[in-house]
Amino acid sequence: MTLKKGGLTRAVESEGSWQLDRIVTELRDIRARWRGAQQRQTECGAREFPSRDALRDIAEALCAALFPMRLGPSDLHQESEDFFIGYTLDAALNGLLHQVRLELRYDARRANTPQTEVDALARTIVAEFALALPALRALLDTDVLAAYQGDPAARSVDEVLLCYPGVIAVIHHRIAHRLYALGAPLVARIIAEAAHSDTGIDIHPGAQIGAGFFIDHGTGVVIGETAVIGERVRLYQAVTLGAKRFPADEEGTLQKGLPRHPLVEDDVVIYAGATILGRVTIGRGSTIGGNVWLTRSVPAGSHITQASSQHTSVLPAELAAS
Repeated sequence: MTLKKGGLTRAVESEGSWQLDRIVTELRDIRARWRGAQQRQTECGAREFPSRDALRDIAEALCAALFPMRLGPSDLHQESEDFFIGYTLDAALNGLLHQVRLELRYDARRANTPQTEVDALARTIVAEFALALPALRALLDTDVLAAYQGDPAARSVDEVLLCYPGVIAVIHHRIAHRLYALGAPLVARIIAEAAHSDTGIDIHPGAQIGAGFFIDHGTGVVIGETAVIGERVRLYQAVTLGAKRFPADEEGTLQKGLPRHPLVEDDVVIYAGATILGRVTIGRGSTIGGNVWLTRSVPAGSHITQASSQHTSVLPAELAAS
């Protein structure tokens, strides 16, 4: 028997009896029960969902097209940049079109709605995404510059682009957020989770983030779906912008899509380990110290330390009002 993965074929020797017929049958029965419970009795006969591997490759190609001399192939020369970008984008956008089409067809089947307009909508989404790439590159330049200016250890903008996980995570977020806003949230989430896996930085593609954003070090940073971050904001490792409560409906099912994450205004710095929960506002120009636990809004220009946060946040009346 041979298995093929990643373009390589290798032989697999069977050394024992694994009762494969029984296992395959039991797995088929479990899949059938799951599909029945999910009201997915009708199978389309082919892959239903976007591919994580394909979208990882597409995201890497988009990064290379946006920053060809840094994130592109090692043998690329400047005189060939335009050709490389055109060739790479053609392949990446066609691949992206297929993945977006898979998502939209899946949604249409779940909603039991006609799929006649799915292909046209998928093409519109990818076309609008493609046209947004120049503006996205310009926005990313502000992020790269913020990383260089915000870290005294950085020797060049090239270094932060090549080496800083926070910058790589932000590039993927900018790509994913645009797709999320255009109507491909599953594709966007897969791209975001690929960056999460690589960098340890978890940014939901729904989060709105202004220009000049810098995540220093980055490991363990979590930014929730409905977070809104202003311009020139800096976060350090292990910062969480999360939800405090998860409202449920009458049947106990969590309500999705409600605003539940912080609003961070312009020029805010949040140091390592700080946790900010709920739909609170961190006023412009504020500094939030390391390991602060914050569940209330603070006005512009605030300086919140761990001691001051503990002193104010333990008051029952304040917790009840937050």
